[in-house]
Amino acid sequence: MATLQIGDQAPAFTSKDQNGNAVSLNQFKGQKVVLYFYPKDDTPGCTAEACDFRDNYQGLKAKGIEVLGVSVDDEKSHQKFINKHSLPFTLLADTDKSIVEAYGVWGEKNMYGKKYMGTNRTTFVIDENGKIEHIITKVDTKSPTAQVLELLNK
Repeated sequence: MATLQIGDQAPAFTSKDQNGNAVSLNQFKGQKVVLYFYPKDDTPGCTAEACDFRDNYQGLKAKGIEVLGVSVDDEKSHQKFINKHSLPFTLLADTDKSIVEAYGVWGEKNMYGKKYMGTNRTTFVIDENGKIEHIITKVDTKSPTAQVLELLNK
């Protein structure tokens, strides 16, 4: 599969959110979307990243930016994660891995010499017309919002 590039149409998807409701990318036409992929609910890096988006969510919304988090965890896991950390945005349960594969973020990872398949932490900024405006592959889990805003303010 070809790697997505800036300027490409973002792959369309429909998935279940933490409450089992269908959410599709098309619902967000006309606003920017920060679509962030993360490996696992309630792990240290993923929690730091989610909490930074939480703390800056109102400011992003004020700029017309919606935040969607995606992992291969199920709805129940997402609900626990949201409740534990008071996350105000939608988390998508990509249990069939269709979104991570469409966006090219599912791949081989290596931890402590052990190889396994998993989600590579990546953030896509999708413009109002559904085109990929920015791709962040080296995500700063402590301040991902600042990374996004820096790119958008250039």
